[in-house]
Amino acid sequence: MSNQSSKPWLPQTAAPEIIFFNANVVDVEAGVVIPKSTVHIKNGRIVNVTIGDTTKPATGSNRVDLQGQYICPGLIDCHVHLTATPGSPSLKDMFSASPNSIAYRTAFVAREMLLRGFTTARDTGGADFALREAITEGLVMGPRLFIAGKALSQTGGHGDFRANYQGDEIKCCGGHSVYLSRVCNGVPECLNAARDELRQGADFIKIMCGGGVASPSDALDMVQFTAEEIRAITTTAKQSKTYVTAHAYSVEAIRHAVDNGVRGIEHGNFIDEETAAYCVKLGVVFTPTLVTYHGMSQPPFDKFLDGSSQIKNRQVLASGLDALSILSKAGATICYGSDLLAGLHVLQNQEFSIRSGVLSAKEILQSATINAAKYLGMEGQLGCIKRGRIADMLILTSNPLEDITVLDHIQDNLVAILKDGRIVSKRSSWLSVDPLYDPCHVQSQ
Repeated sequence: MSNQSSKPWLPQTAAPEIIFFNANVVDVEAGVVIPKSTVHIKNGRIVNVTIGDTTKPATGSNRVDLQGQYICPGLIDCHVHLTATPGSPSLKDMFSASPNSIAYRTAFVAREMLLRGFTTARDTGGADFALREAITEGLVMGPRLFIAGKALSQTGGHGDFRANYQGDEIKCCGGHSVYLSRVCNGVPECLNAARDELRQGADFIKIMCGGGVASPSDALDMVQFTAEEIRAITTTAKQSKTYVTAHAYSVEAIRHAVDNGVRGIEHGNFIDEETAAYCVKLGVVFTPTLVTYHGMSQPPFDKFLDGSSQIKNRQVLASGLDALSILSKAGATICYGSDLLAGLHVLQNQEFSIRSGVLSAKEILQSATINAAKYLGMEGQLGCIKRGRIADMLILTSNPLEDITVLDHIQDNLVAILKDGRIVSKRSSWLSVDPLYDPCHVQSQ
């Protein structure tokens, strides 16, 4: 039986050939716009980018005059939780729905994320191999996924969401839990958990190395896992040719993580200049997530957390921009992250505006394109508009290098989204949405 007949949802045709001409190409590496450009894509790849000719190409099945509109690389969010879906008004009820309900809601979250311009995402706890595969095959509409599987937490750590009065009988375990993480203690359990997540298809491993806003049992300045436990996990990842990233806010938690082999830090809100410089020397990559704290402090989402978590949220929120400034001045590699849960996913693009308080438009756009692509192991494949790259791109009416907030107000500035060279959505008369993304299209058998 052919792959097509066993999986009839797979696309039956290759991505089309399209030639965009008279375009302004956003060069994210140089931080400039290249005018009067022609971008030729075919079979999901950029065939060529030429400069200085606004005349209509003589060849090409689909030729589109962009009339000076901007071609920007597709956006990459390096910290999402696709399975932390809307449907409940508070954190404690977020996973009260049935697994099937959460799966259907996850499909909605994935679709909306793609339509906000994020053609690639790195899920740091919750998404599994099945979701990544369903998106890759076109069964679910969403961004290209890189997954951690379940994040790893010690008992009473940031990934242990049991209330203080609950016992071990509901301790989460591996792939059988709807939660974003699994609990492991001691070197043998940590080895097993890391190996098991890799077995289940994780692209990288995430650990909880310090206290968190949303978890009930851990203070923000708490340091989690022992050095031996972390080294067991990072050694396992290294042997599998991948890496470990860590949830950490405080200087103590950050240093505890990186001193034991962790190569990525999520959040980092309480970092100081000395620790930032130290991490830069080690090549540590940072993914701040400021929008989630802003979102949970404002109506209507300020009721999402309980009282004690709101106190922690205010502490983390107050230091976010300072940390971002410290990391930038130290020369750290910074990626774009949002870390949104439940109904807050709609705020995903606001991270662009928040970061503009301390970073340049070039730095912010690089965090969501070339920096993120390199971190994902996709350097030379994603994150820029160049020959040979995967044809993930946004067509915009405005220049994000001039005003990065156009990506916050994405629906006001977005003309079209392409992923793998296929038109996902458009607001123009040219061409058509690809059959893979057209809900009215029925594939012929």
